[in-house]
Amino acid sequence: MDMNPNQFNQQAVIALEDIQLQTALTRGTGNADSRRRGAMAELDDPYALRMQGRSARLRGLADLPDLLEQVERKVTANGGHVLWATDAAEANQHVLNICRRHDLKRGVKSKSMVTEEIGLLPFLKPHGIEMVETDLGEYIVQLSESHPSHIIMPVMHMTKEQVRDLFMEKLGMPYTELPSDMTAWARQTLRDEYLQADFGMSGGNFIIAETGTVVIVTNEGNGRLCTSIPPIHIAMVGIEKVIPTWEDFACLLQLLTRSGTGQRLSVYVNAFNGPARAGEPDGPQEFYLVLVDNGRSDIYASEYTEALACIRCGACLNACPVYKNVGGHAYGAIYPGPIGAVITPLLKGKENAVPLPFASSLCGACKEACPVEIDLPYLLLKLRRDLQAEQDPLWQLGMKAYGFGMSHPLLYELGGKVASLGSNALASIQGGDHINSLPSLLAGWTDTRDFPPFSGESFRDWWKKNRA
Repeated sequence: MDMNPNQFNQQAVIALEDIQLQTALTRGTGNADSRRRGAMAELDDPYALRMQGRSARLRGLADLPDLLEQVERKVTANGGHVLWATDAAEANQHVLNICRRHDLKRGVKSKSMVTEEIGLLPFLKPHGIEMVETDLGEYIVQLSESHPSHIIMPVMHMTKEQVRDLFMEKLGMPYTELPSDMTAWARQTLRDEYLQADFGMSGGNFIIAETGTVVIVTNEGNGRLCTSIPPIHIAMVGIEKVIPTWEDFACLLQLLTRSGTGQRLSVYVNAFNGPARAGEPDGPQEFYLVLVDNGRSDIYASEYTEALACIRCGACLNACPVYKNVGGHAYGAIYPGPIGAVITPLLKGKENAVPLPFASSLCGACKEACPVEIDLPYLLLKLRRDLQAEQDPLWQLGMKAYGFGMSHPLLYELGGKVASLGSNALASIQGGDHINSLPSLLAGWTDTRDFPPFSGESFRDWWKKNRA
C-alpha cells in the first residue's frame, strides 16, 4: 500500500466510494465513540480528571530531559540496557545489533505504533529475522500485507466478513460467521509462536520515571506473553511517553482506557523495568529499552510541544467527521485522524504532508474528545499558517490584498457588490441556481462542490432598510 500523505485528496475520494469501508467505519467509530461517552459520563467530575491528566503529561514534558536520564539510571540499576535512537535508521540498527549479538532469528511483537513508524519489520526481514504480530488487529494487518488504519484499532477499515475471508485464505480456517470462532482460530495459530520465539518486542504506553518502569496496556494478554516467555525482551518507546510518578499513571490509565475503548479498566496492565531477578520464574534473561527520538526533539523545541502530550487513545479519530468518512489509510501515514494531521507534518516535514492540516472542519470534536485537552484545532490552524507562509510570492500577495480589502469597510462593501453581480451573472450563464465551474485560479473549489452565488442584497443593506 502506498503511504503518501500528499495523496490525501485522491485517497479520500476513493474511500468515500468504498461501500465496505463505509460500513466498517460506521460500525467501528460509532461504537467506539458512544462507549467513550458512556464511560466518561460515569465519573463524578470528568473534566477534573482530564485536567489532572493534562497536568501529568505537561509536567512530564516540562522535565523531559531530566526524566529520561532518570529512567536510564533506574533501568540500568535493575540490570537492563538503555539505547538511544536519534532517528528510524539508528533505532532499527539497534534492534538488528541485538539480534546479531544473541543470534536471534524469530520474534513475537505486541502492539507498537513506534515500530510501525520506523518500519522495523520490513527492515529486519531482508536480514533473515522474522517478526510475528500478536495483537489480533495487527496480526490481521500483517496477514493482509497492509497498514493499521487506527491508533488502537488497527483493522477499523475491515468488516468481520473481510476478516473471515482473510483467515480462510491465509490460515485455512473453516467457514464461520462468529467473531468468537475467528478469534479462537487466531489464538490457536499464534500460541506456538510464543514458544518458538527467540525474542519478544513491545512498545510502551507510559514510562514511569521514578522507578524506570515501562507499562503496556492491553486486552488480549499477548503483551504479557511477548514480554515474559522469550529469553530476550526489547521495548521500543518514543521519548515523549515519560511521566513522573505512579500517581500520574493511575490518573492517565483511567483516561486511556475510558477514552480508547470505553472500559473502566483494561484486562491487562503489564509493567517491567529489567530482566527477571533471581528466583523469579518468569521474565526475560535480557531486557533492552530503546528510546526513540525520530523528530520528537524538534517538536519539543517548537511551538507544537503540546502535540507530544498525546496518550494515543484514538478518541479524536472516533469523534472526527473527516476520519469517520474516509478512514485512516486515506491519510497515507502511520498516525491518522486529527492527531495524525498534526504530528505527521511535524515528523515527516510539512512539505511531505501538505493536505493533512486542511483535512479538518475545525469543528472542535477532537478537542472535546481528547482526554488530556490537546487543542488540536488550534494546532491545525497554526500548521495551516505555516504552510501558507511557504506559498509562492504571488499567492502571498493575493492573500495580503484579500486581507486588506476585508479589513476596510468601503472596500469590503464594494467587493460584496461586485461579487454579487459577478456570481449571479455567472450562475445565469451556466443556466442554474449554482455556479458549477469557477474560472481560473478559483476552479479548485468547484472541482468537488457547487458554488452558490452571493445574495443580491447584503445583510448591511437589509439592516439599513429594515432597522433604520
